[in-house]
Amino acid sequence: MPRRRHTWAKTLERNFLTLSRLAAPSVTAAFSPPARTRARAVPGDGAWIAGVSMGMAGMRRFRLFRPSGMAAGERLPLMVMLHGCGQDAESFAIATRMNQLAARERFLVLYPEQDRMANQQRCWNWFDTRNGRAFGEVDLVLNAIDQACLLHGGDREQVAVAGLSAGASLAALLATRHPARVRAVVMHSGVPPGSADSTMGALRAMRGSVNEGIEAPVQAAAAWPPLLVIHGSSDRIVDTRNALAAVQGWAQAAGARPGTGRKVQRGKRYPMTVTDYKAARSRTVARLVEITGLGHAWSGGSRVTHSDPSGPDASRLAWAFAADQFARQEAMRSAGRKAA
Repeated sequence: MPRRRHTWAKTLERNFLTLSRLAAPSVTAAFSPPARTRARAVPGDGAWIAGVSMGMAGMRRFRLFRPSGMAAGERLPLMVMLHGCGQDAESFAIATRMNQLAARERFLVLYPEQDRMANQQRCWNWFDTRNGRAFGEVDLVLNAIDQACLLHGGDREQVAVAGLSAGASLAALLATRHPARVRAVVMHSGVPPGSADSTMGALRAMRGSVNEGIEAPVQAAAAWPPLLVIHGSSDRIVDTRNALAAVQGWAQAAGARPGTGRKVQRGKRYPMTVTDYKAARSRTVARLVEITGLGHAWSGGSRVTHSDPSGPDASRLAWAFAADQFARQEAMRSAGRKAA
């Protein structure tokens, strides 16, 4: 039987919806992108919705892709996409082609957007943990997730977060601080959390000076969602040692061991080596995808900046990984209901 909702929760949701609708015209006007940006067509058969997330770290714009044909009351999985430096929500959507995949597979895609006032290069400040700015940006992303689920049909039980470069590092930080909020995390060409707490530390980590493991209490680490790491062998911006450090940190925290890497190549695309790190009952804790020949770019995306169409399709890899975790969680919940 579905869980009954408390009266206060229903009241809170009604009030939130009312306030959001009343504020929408003024907020949209204040944060609308310039006409040149609006004129660019973001691909995907669905709605391209603008929104704003607010918190202690200020406010950030976000975009949400919602596939067409959603029924009233329907809940769809949510993929959160955190862009890299020099990108925004729109350019990241175009580069990754995640919207087209979402339209076919039927899931929502949320694109939080960094502001130039927070970082001149539009980089997420994942490393700035010393004064808490990184945690503030994590909270802003969580706020955007709440809006996507409350207002637009996202399923709170099926949320995955992925990112490129600085976005990958913020995605991992979010997953380690709020593991109950996401079911899977994808790091594409990023630095693992805990590797830096300042700008200089971040630069050293990007060059390969990373920790061997991610420090965290054992009980907390056991709750981390499964991790997929994608990294190119020819990355000259973020050293490939970061990829191994990330999966090893995840694996050590959960007591997982690596299996034998398997080589995969589809057509003329770059070959990749896939290694799974598994714990008890063959549960995949982390997966490392090393792509030969790929630089610092989203693998298999459009022929635009920050993307390399010659690589295997990272968007498909990310969604397949997330969908597996969603299915696993649903199977566990179903088994629990039958046992009860």
